[in-house]
Amino acid sequence: MTANPIYVALDTDSAERASALAQQLRAHVGGLKVGLEFVSANGPQGVRAIVASGVPVFLDVKLHDIPNTVAGAMKSLAPLGAAIVNVHASGGAAMMKAAVAAAACVTNRPKIIAVTVLTSLEAADLAAMGVAGSPLEQVVRLAKLAKESGIDGVVCSPQEIGAVRAACGRDFLIVTPGVRPAGGDLGDQKRVMTPSEALKAGADLLVIGRPITGAADPAEAARKIAAELGMN
Repeated sequence: MTANPIYVALDTDSAERASALAQQLRAHVGGLKVGLEFVSANGPQGVRAIVASGVPVFLDVKLHDIPNTVAGAMKSLAPLGAAIVNVHASGGAAMMKAAVAAAACVTNRPKIIAVTVLTSLEAADLAAMGVAGSPLEQVVRLAKLAKESGIDGVVCSPQEIGAVRAACGRDFLIVTPGVRPAGGDLGDQKRVMTPSEALKAGADLLVIGRPITGAADPAEAARKIAAELGMN
């Protein structure tokens, strides 16, 4: 989708903060991600403002509901201009198919991708929820279901990239959070890699938040990571 794989997570509810970061970073990254925190506070107008920065936007809303409700939400979200919108793969095949069909309400529909297993979860967390098998097994299971449902790609941790690529093919988009520069604070992420490791493993897009947005100079932090990836 872009030569620069870095999508910066603008994890804020402040439209002013998000807009300022978008202007600082737009020349140094491949895209921007806004999530529920931002959308809940600023609504469709806030999303349109970030889209207006001219950088591809990943609308990280993780839709997860009955098919009809998700379809209705997607019909409202697709026209906002984001390049990517996501749903939860665990919502099932019917829900994912409804999301893809609803996104076709716009001529240039966004890519629809599905979250597999959150990067904050590990095997013990899945077991507590009654999910049998390892995170890797569950990710591959959900990725295959997503592809069969017409979804364009998935969100998975760096540790599952190779298995998803093998199961779903080269044209299946893999978006990877849980990316931290060497020595960086892991925060609430449990299944992580460095940006260069994730890219070499086969990720298409790398979602990086606090290592860039929490830096004293976010633009310089983004430039440094891009340089390590051979992007500038």
